[in-house]
Amino acid sequence: MAGLLGKKIGMTSIFSADGKNIPCTVLQVGPCVVTQVKTVETDGYNALQLAFDDAKEKNSPKPLIGHFKKANTTPKRFIKEFKNFQGEYKLGDVITAEIFTEDRYVDVTGFSKGKGFQGVVKRHGFSGVGGQTHGQHNRLRAPGSLGASSFPSRVLKGMRMAGRTGNKKVKVINMEIVKLFPEKNILVVKGSVPGPKGSYIIVEK
Repeated sequence: MAGLLGKKIGMTSIFSADGKNIPCTVLQVGPCVVTQVKTVETDGYNALQLAFDDAKEKNSPKPLIGHFKKANTTPKRFIKEFKNFQGEYKLGDVITAEIFTEDRYVDVTGFSKGKGFQGVVKRHGFSGVGGQTHGQHNRLRAPGSLGASSFPSRVLKGMRMAGRTGNKKVKVINMEIVKLFPEKNILVVKGSVPGPKGSYIIVEK
């Protein structure tokens, strides 16, 4: 499976031939450097390790700096593997958005926006306890009862409660490529991609 690493630039909209306004997401895909070539003989499986987005050397660990020097490149921020990558590539090769020229659909993986620690109303769509009758107060956004008392005398696993919301890995499949600018490594896909502006994404063919 071939693919590239990239970054979400933002959203825009374009008009189709029949005059419809199509919401689109602009992605920067590549250039990515091949920092490791894994084979069945050496690692037990075939894969390419790609790296994207330059990082300062002072902010990179020394083992990673040495790893990148083997590929004759500068330290990178984002590293991922692609198993059974289509095509013949060697250490240090640079892969650009030109690999998507013949494709119409791609799969995009990103991390959704993190919203921090949230209550049950925002996290799960609870409606709260209800009206403030019979002496109730400050209960409109409360979760309500959590479980039985004497048995099982504990909160069962999987109970929908307050907690950290967002920042989850989300994959959107079969996103249509609306425009492609290979010389600028820009990919415009139809629809929205998870994550904030500037977040890293993985685009697979």
